[in-house]
Amino acid sequence: MLNDIYNKRIIELAGNIPRLGRLPSPDATATAHSKLCGSTVKVDLKMDGPVVTDFAHDVKACALGQASSSIMASHVVGSTASELRELRETVRKMLKENGKPPEGKWAEIAVLEPVRDYKARHASTMLTFDAVVDAIGQIEVNEKAAGQSASQPASA
Repeated sequence: MLNDIYNKRIIELAGNIPRLGRLPSPDATATAHSKLCGSTVKVDLKMDGPVVTDFAHDVKACALGQASSSIMASHVVGSTASELRELRETVRKMLKENGKPPEGKWAEIAVLEPVRDYKARHASTMLTFDAVVDAIGQIEVNEKAAGQSASQPASA
């Protein structure tokens, strides 16, 4: 029943989202939008190499999008690019392939496990994960381009 996915913990997470707002000079900004429900999550990310050093987000989403964003904001700083890519894949599999929820510092995502039975709610639940991975990709492309231009000889 729909009440299973809008449980007390989901509502608590949605009502107490850390790191709301925008970063003054992010390394990348990414937006994820669900056409189905209209939810949008915009994330700002700063990284030092593969490690997230700062994070902020603007969350205009349903309770599920808010709850997943809340969990992300609580644990993203200090996480690595590969960890966050793996996390997105784990959450996707949890929702779409009956996979297990993540463990360790991301274990609270298990509260979103009942969403798997409501396909229409998958996109809003995945927004924060998709936006973070998009921002990481942007940063890596920019670093690679900067590295290539730095190694190019100056033309005479």
